Amino acid sequence: MTASPDYLVVLFGITAGATGAKLGSDEKELILLLWKVVDLANKKVGQLHEVLVRPDQLELTEDCKEETKIDAENLSSAPQLDQALRQFNQSVSNELNIGVGTSFCLCTDGQLHVRQILHPEASKKNVLLPECFYSFFDLRKEFKKCCPGSPDIDKLDVAAMAECLNFEKNGSVSRYGASQVEDMGNVILAMISEPYNHRFSDPERVNYKFESGTCSKMELIDDNTVVRARGLPWQSSDQDIARFFKGLNIAKGGAALCLNAQGRRNGEALVRFVSEEHRDLALQRHKHHMGTRYIEVYKATGEDFLKIAGGTSNEVAQFLSKENQVIVRMRGLPFTATAEEVVTFFGQHCPITGGKEGILFVTYPDGRPTGDAFVLFACEEYAQNALRKHKDLLGKRYIELFRSTAAEVQQVLNRFSSAPLIPLPTPPIIPVLPQQFVPPTNVRDCIRLRGLPYAATIEDILDFLGEFSTDIRTHGVHMVLNHQGRPSGDAFIQMKSADRAFMAAQKYHKKTMKDRYVEVFQCSAEEMNFVLMGGTLNRNGLSPPPCLSPPSYTFPAPAAVIPTEAAIYQPSLLLNPRALQPSTAYYPAGTQLFMNYTAYYPSPPGSPNSLGYFPTAANLSGVPPQPGTVVRMQGLAYNTGVKEILNFFQGYQCLKDVW
Repeated sequence: MTASPDYLVVLFGITAGATGAKLGSDEKELILLLWKVVDLANKKVGQLHEVLVRPDQLELTEDCKEETKIDAENLSSAPQLDQALRQFNQSVSNELNIGVGTSFCLCTDGQLHVRQILHPEASKKNVLLPECFYSFFDLRKEFKKCCPGSPDIDKLDVAAMAECLNFEKNGSVSRYGASQVEDMGNVILAMISEPYNHRFSDPERVNYKFESGTCSKMELIDDNTVVRARGLPWQSSDQDIARFFKGLNIAKGGAALCLNAQGRRNGEALVRFVSEEHRDLALQRHKHHMGTRYIEVYKATGEDFLKIAGGTSNEVAQFLSKENQVIVRMRGLPFTATAEEVVTFFGQHCPITGGKEGILFVTYPDGRPTGDAFVLFACEEYAQNALRKHKDLLGKRYIELFRSTAAEVQQVLNRFSSAPLIPLPTPPIIPVLPQQFVPPTNVRDCIRLRGLPYAATIEDILDFLGEFSTDIRTHGVHMVLNHQGRPSGDAFIQMKSADRAFMAAQKYHKKTMKDRYVEVFQCSAEEMNFVLMGGTLNRNGLSPPPCLSPPSYTFPAPAAVIPTEAAIYQPSLLLNPRALQPSTAYYPAGTQLFMNYTAYYPSPPGSPNSLGYFPTAANLSGVPPQPGTVVRMQGLAYNTGVKEILNFFQGYQCLKDVW
């Protein structure tokens, strides 16, 4: 409970776009600010004040022109936002003759004027808002407290309040905005008088800044407080996300950036707000812009948030226990790097908080370093000095530096420490046929679509390809999912010929689908399979997926007698087995495969979804088993030789003719 202010300043804003419940949802700029002072002690209202605000874009919607009677000519000579706010502040100070002990608070019709207009626009234009804009009374909520029998808050506009109080509106003021401010002043006077005697206390608060923090996997999170933001620039931080949602209160540690299989940011984030009301306001910022990119905002669940931001490691909790620290991620460290070397690397101009205690090295479960580390800095200045050392050398390796978040620390630690020794299921006695297996060939009869809208469907893709949709093979559309089972914005299309694939790529490259331009590349089935298993494909070529193949294994001799357990299958399946494609390798159930992370994500039914973990009918179809396989090693030191690599694989069968 806080003390009631001496004055209320009724505030009303009008943008160049939508009004009413949609105010601010179209990202239009403020063009008119109106206010009036209400003296709560003497029960008096002051004069109406207004100031036009010149937007950067002098374009008004037809509805706005008709309702407000304002046109672009009126705005061309108006002050900009920062000047208009100074006029507001000066006017209120002069009228109230503010001195020691005098207090006032803003009062608005709902949340939109402050949270969805003033704060987002001021943030984008780097305008510093006066302190009075960080607390305000929502007249609708206050009226609901005063008159519990009134309509629901979402239907409780100024006209409904006036009707509930049975007072006549002042017909002398008919201009949009001015009439609302006039009626709000009269409603407030009625509320503080007999028989209501309402007292204004506990105003709404707007967070000054985002607070980082940790989240336990055991924490209960309301599903109605979480959103998913997509399309973020890869270098964006939690502070950038907080700035995008400026005006809305994000919960402590409630901005979690999502990582892909390679531990890099994938352009998505999960954001947790303090209440369902703020979550609903966040959804209204769907397709608002962060720089030049528009951001998609969707509902998410508490479970989604915990998968990304939740953690149980005491080491991480202790590392993040120091609040208001800036976190920087180091990537590409030598595996022999020590805390002392990291402290020396940053030097005196950017001291690490707590020295060696402010460094967290990331390791595999067996204690081997991954080459990643997180470092704490006490302030923004130190962090910026540290980031200037991006790609400086530590030993013989250049170090990548990125601004990080508490949620990213949790994700990286969870990824590398969550039991990567994956026991494989018992292989079936009848070989498993990979569904819709795509034979890896070098014929470039496929195309890859990149940058699709996340809501794009197969029908949208067919419409996008137009005349070439008739050249798609049956079940030839493969949507690629990310590690959370959601569309990644990529798709592969199998065409009937390489010529048609080439022509489709030439014609539709960088054409738009739902306001997003889509990149179209010609590729082969082999390249498609590599990407579906975690590799990367672009115009510079193909990078094979990490951890594609485990250590080699000698295949056991096939049994001469069909096992008795096979009696459950139809005789036709056993006597006439179909010839199946051989998989890459076979590993018995007792074998455990060490993988740093899962690089492959299943796509929807009809797409390739087999890594070849199970035995196939290679022997039955006359195809001899492969004698071995190849592994790819990443993160080696520059001076690593053959001897060090062989020592690393000690205990495994390595072919001498391949090293």
